[in-house]
Amino acid sequence: MIRRIYIDTSVFGGYFDKEFEKVTKPFFDKILEKKIRIIISEILELEIYRAPEYIQDFFESFPSELIDRVELTNEARELAEKYIIAKVVRKTSLADCQHIALATINKADVLVSWNFKHIVNLERIRGYNSINFREGYPMIEIRTPKEIFNYEND
Repeated sequence: MIRRIYIDTSVFGGYFDKEFEKVTKPFFDKILEKKIRIIISEILELEIYRAPEYIQDFFESFPSELIDRVELTNEARELAEKYIIAKVVRKTSLADCQHIALATINKADVLVSWNFKHIVNLERIRGYNSINFREGYPMIEIRTPKEIFNYEND
């Protein structure tokens, strides 16, 4: 059973997106039902407060007892930079790399995202994990909200 899920900003935005809401809303319901803890970072919070107000309101309404907040440490900054140096993504995707590094360092069971360009992308996942392996970190599971729970019986 997944206990700790690192969530990036796209998941909160997906709650209101016509393309993703059908899966994202039950994803949040399942988290609440199962009392699974989510991991969020100060990167997510900074991005949320640049998002539309309704996304900010949703984020602020989420029960704090289900959230582990993590800070961007030097260790995470350095690991994120290694992803960029290895050209897993370009420097313009630094925040995405920081999400990956924070999830890795904080031993999230999985990172959940709707960002297919820089995060939920097989080539990128292999790149992030090759750097993690080389640097002595665990592999990180990266999935969409759709892949986390079994929705078929709902």
